[in-house]
Amino acid sequence: MLSDADRRTAAQSIYGAELGRKAIPQLSRTWPQIELADAYAIQRMWAELHMQKGARHIGHKIGLTSRAMQMASKITEPDYGHLLDTMLHRDGSQIKADTFLKPRLEVELAFVMGEDLEGPGAQIHDVMRATEFVTPALEIIDYRTEVPRAITDTIADNAASGGMVVGGRMVRPFDVDIRWVGATLSKNGIIEESGVSAAIMGHPAAGIAWLVNKLALVGEKLRKGQIVLAGSFTRPVDIAAGDVIHADYGPLGSIGISFV
Repeated sequence: MLSDADRRTAAQSIYGAELGRKAIPQLSRTWPQIELADAYAIQRMWAELHMQKGARHIGHKIGLTSRAMQMASKITEPDYGHLLDTMLHRDGSQIKADTFLKPRLEVELAFVMGEDLEGPGAQIHDVMRATEFVTPALEIIDYRTEVPRAITDTIADNAASGGMVVGGRMVRPFDVDIRWVGATLSKNGIIEESGVSAAIMGHPAAGIAWLVNKLALVGEKLRKGQIVLAGSFTRPVDIAAGDVIHADYGPLGSIGISFV
């Protein structure tokens, strides 16, 4: 377990790496005694540093929702990070690639909460009732630490979240079977990835129920109006300046962005 001073130093290091666009040594190397509780505390401090500069907290992202990714990370549950309004990009945006160190894209669904939701004991049906609408989204994954990374490095680094894009068609959660939302992700006219949302723990709302119960352990909850990225149902795709991206969600519309 780290001291509060070490946690703040670690958060400052990640914040500085993000601003300077230069990866830092893994926190698990600098502080071998780091634990999961430390990692989540560090990411909260990282978010607070941004909010002190005017950023606004708008929700959470969920990661490591697939069994394969959990096994690769040597954990048995997902992880989560924070979403800030400074991370949000609109459909059709031209995004500066050098904002990130080594960006990648993942295909997701975003849930927008219609009411507060708190645990413990939250279930999928609670999430569905509390959700106002669901919309297509892309998450921009970015790491601010060197490789190889331990799970504590990833969590402390805001669960590797660098940004998000929302677009397409907003639907109410019971208007479609959101387990079977399919999507393709194209880069420069070539389909690189495809998937279906049932790959997210069997149901996209399952990860959000997990998140609600996890937040309850630290006295937090999801609030009305917050956005939650439910987790990726494709593998990440590398992106760079000059890439044109199109994510097609069929009946739910599409997202188009470019990197410059």
